[in-house]
Amino acid sequence: MALTDINTRTVLFVVALVLVVVGSGTAYWVETNGQTVEVRDVQFEATNGTMMSGELYIPPGASTADPAPAILATHGYINYHETQSPFAIEYARRGFVTLAVDQAGHGGSDPPAFANGFGGPPALSYLRSLSMVDTDNVGLEGHSMGGWASVVAAAVYPDGYESMVLAGSSTGSFGAPPGSPEFPRNLAVIYGEYEEFRYMWAVEQARNVPDSAKLQNVFGTDSTIQEGETYGSIDEGTARQLYTPSRTHAGLHLSPTATADSIEWFQRTLDGEDPLPPGNQTWYFKELGTLLAMLGGVLFMFPLGSLLVERYDRSTGFRRDRPDSLGLTGVARIGTALIAFFVPLVTYYHLQEWGQSTVAASALLPQEITTGVAVWATFNALVIVVGFAAFHYRNEGSFADLRASYGLGTDDGFRTIGRAALTSIGIVGGLYLLLSVTEYLTGQGFRFWVFGIRPLETFQFWIFLRYLIPFTVFFVALGVLLHGELRPQGGYTSFRKEMATNWALVGGPFVLLLVVQYGTLLTTGYLMDNFLTAGVELLTILAFQFLVLLSIAPLVSTYFFRKTGRIWTGAFTNALLVTWVIVAGTATHHPIAIF
Repeated sequence: MALTDINTRTVLFVVALVLVVVGSGTAYWVETNGQTVEVRDVQFEATNGTMMSGELYIPPGASTADPAPAILATHGYINYHETQSPFAIEYARRGFVTLAVDQAGHGGSDPPAFANGFGGPPALSYLRSLSMVDTDNVGLEGHSMGGWASVVAAAVYPDGYESMVLAGSSTGSFGAPPGSPEFPRNLAVIYGEYEEFRYMWAVEQARNVPDSAKLQNVFGTDSTIQEGETYGSIDEGTARQLYTPSRTHAGLHLSPTATADSIEWFQRTLDGEDPLPPGNQTWYFKELGTLLAMLGGVLFMFPLGSLLVERYDRSTGFRRDRPDSLGLTGVARIGTALIAFFVPLVTYYHLQEWGQSTVAASALLPQEITTGVAVWATFNALVIVVGFAAFHYRNEGSFADLRASYGLGTDDGFRTIGRAALTSIGIVGGLYLLLSVTEYLTGQGFRFWVFGIRPLETFQFWIFLRYLIPFTVFFVALGVLLHGELRPQGGYTSFRKEMATNWALVGGPFVLLLVVQYGTLLTTGYLMDNFLTAGVELLTILAFQFLVLLSIAPLVSTYFFRKTGRIWTGAFTNALLVTWVIVAGTATHHPIAIF
């Protein structure tokens, strides 16, 4: 017997909640090492009264009476402390008190980004102030810009640490002090063989890092550095070692090899830890758990949205037929689809870089990355609007007569749009509530690798409202494109085909971008940057987050168009979700009044 609509919705609700519960429960169990490691959310004061935040991992037995060795783990640019959890979990399992900190202007730490030595010095000072920490056995680990935070901290507190691991990072970059055979103390460098940021150690290809003159200077040699060989002396603080796992820059976050390399170095250079072998790791089960929870959270929006759509129309038997389609046909449809596919791709690098470099961070638009994305979205919305004007011109009839066919129907005027907005707020608000409850009960969010959905900080809510405007314009325009111009006359024969087609148009370009770029990287040793702008490396990594968001967006848009016969609910839901995720997950570059 086939499931009814209401039963299908109930099943989806149950599946979503089971994914969230099982995923977050698994992640909690792994992060706490079976509840033997205490994990605390912490806040502490930096300079000028600004506050910083992070997670503190306290292994069993660490106390004032029996202080334990400690490690400060710092994430890279436009991330937050959760991306360091693979390292933090494994350090804590081996007896290290570990502080996974939010850099200044990231996560829960007050803006602006880059302030206070990227947050490194105040974080090290806080870690050393804890009575459970053996201050003679403190290590620093940082990925990417987090490595620069570690180097700055080491320069500010030269006697405050014993050893350091730079993962996908370097000395002497972006204001971090240059290295030497004596500074930093006992340094291990983990540099992926397919590292995108080749400038870190000034090499043409990351695999050539053993021949980097910059790195050789730090290692105190003028010849090719031998991986696995220890240079200098641990006792004298001049030890050096190079590791080159077969990973990309962001891939170091998902590398058991890189994690093991860092564990091995700290076990050699710090005292008092558990001798658990470096290869004994469990962190990947947490990544799997938070991925399942994230999938459950995204799935949760669909049955919730179905319920809210029906309730707002006050009809338990809700059904609205989709309007007749006046979509393009033949060559015109193919041409428009190709333009829709390639314009976002072609403009991806240049418009974002132009937006970041031209529109300076300010109190109005304080996030450089979000501003760049907003500029890209606005331009692409304008392209869609121009195409739509040409599409409308070829149709007979006034806009008032045809707007329902474009997905812009308003049976009750602005009340229709208002109800759609309220429904969307309910959908995204429901996801927000689910995430907040999950984090409160388990301490786990919805995330995987470099992509995460995290709650907004108070100051970020006001930033969110400002950026919501351009993203709403973009998703309204995208809805008209998908469900007006490109919806075939007579509609799609199946829901799955419509979902797949719309995903291919919206998410497909970023699959192609990543395949081309990483295919080039794996075969040549560097990303394709011909005819592209500065910042290719960072924006290519950012494309992974674009791919996730622009895979969710067409599914949301298509589902709610089929439910309502209009684009409004899908467009508003996408705008709220995407703006929230981007604003909460990136860096804030301008000081903001904190209420």
